[in-house]
Order: sequence, then C-alpha cells, then structure tokens
Amino acid sequence: MRSKMGSESEAMAEQNSMEALAKLEHRQTLILHRISNLELKYLPNLDSPPSSVPSDGADDDTVARLSAILRTNAVNDFSFKRVPSDYYDWALEARRDVLDAASIDHLCKSIVLVNTQAPSHVVDCSDRNNSKYYIVVVQYTAKFNAEAVKSFLYSLNDGKIAKKKFNLRLAPEETSVKLTGYEHNGVTCIGMKTDIPVILDEAIVKLNPDYFWLGGGEIDLKLGIRTSEFINFVKPFIIKCS
Repeated sequence: MRSKMGSESEAMAEQNSMEALAKLEHRQTLILHRISNLELKYLPNLDSPPSSVPSDGADDDTVARLSAILRTNAVNDFSFKRVPSDYYDWALEARRDVLDAASIDHLCKSIVLVNTQAPSHVVDCSDRNNSKYYIVVVQYTAKFNAEAVKSFLYSLNDGKIAKKKFNLRLAPEETSVKLTGYEHNGVTCIGMKTDIPVILDEAIVKLNPDYFWLGGGEIDLKLGIRTSEFINFVKPFIIKCS
C-alpha cells in the first residue's frame, strides 16, 4: 500500500516538475521574443552594416570635394562615414554606435533659417550681421531656441534694427536645397552653394571630446570633425541657442 502511494506521489511530483519546466520554457520564449522585437526596433540591421568611407574619398565625388575644401582650409582632423538608408529611423543611441561617436550629444544637425521679417532690402547673405538666411548647428538632444538667436542678432546690430525685424523660422526645404546644394538630412556647413553665415550652439563647443558629427553633403553620408578646426575654418557666431 505504501509502495503504491509512494509511486503515485513520485508520479505527481514528476508531473508538477514537468509543468513547471514547461512554464519556464514558455517564459523564456516570451522573453527572447521581446528581446528580438527590441533589437529590430532600436538596433541597426546587422545584415547591411554601414561602410566607413576613408577621409581621402578617392572614389566618392562628394567626399573628395569636401575633403579638398577642408584640407585647403587647414582642417585635417575629420572623417566621413556612410550610413544605411534607414539611419534616421534609428534611436540616437544606435546612430551614436554606428558612427562611433563619443555620446548622443555629439550628434548634431544643420538647420537653414530665414528671417521672415527682414527689411525689404535684405534679400541675401551679403551682410553676415543682418542676413536674410542663417544656418544653425545644434545637437539632436537639444531644443533650438529661436528667441535666443533673435536677441543675439538684435544686439549684434547695436539695436539699430528694430527687434521685430528679426523673426527666424525654418526655411522651406526647396529654399534650403537651393542655398546649400544639399538635400534634407544631408545639409552641411562645408562647401555650400551660398556663403550662409553659420551659428554654432555653444553647447557643442563645450563637448568633450571636442569632435562632433553632422551631415556630410548626402543623406547617407556623415561628417565627423574636430570642433576647434571647424571653428577656425567656418568662423561661426557662437551663442547659446538651445
């Protein structure tokens, strides 16, 4: 009798153990499925990794042209990298990793602005202190402050131009392309068709290390550059605008 009861207890224990194991395997499957979904959502496609383009860019017209401009102007610490077409669908952390940037704060963008309230005689970029257009370089992690730029330009002109005559807004894409020669997400301050005055957010100047990334002239091309060399060449206005 005891032997029979013992066998039944062992069988029940074995069944409970099998059920527990099945539940554990089910949980593991769910966890792995969630991890897979997160990888697909936030990480680049490992089957098509971006290629790193040497800074001499011998086989690339854009890289070769911009590299020549940079070297001619004493900029030597820079690099170009190609990224996949879905780069802008990635989280900033994934973009940082593929560019080997120091942090997500080192990822920057160039925005073309138009002064919609400029006096009628201000139609181009001939006067950098009172230009119709400006190009602002800010971090992706920062929020651009147009009012800060407005106040800066008002002070830059010693208050001789009414503050209401400065109203910086994002330029239409077709205007940006016409002025810079670069498409959306490919805009860079180097080699533009028009010599647009550049405004650099001071937060970028304070980055450590002093090497940041921005558009490289094509949508899938990014340019990394030493901040000090960028400043010496471009000679931007440096203000707090984020």
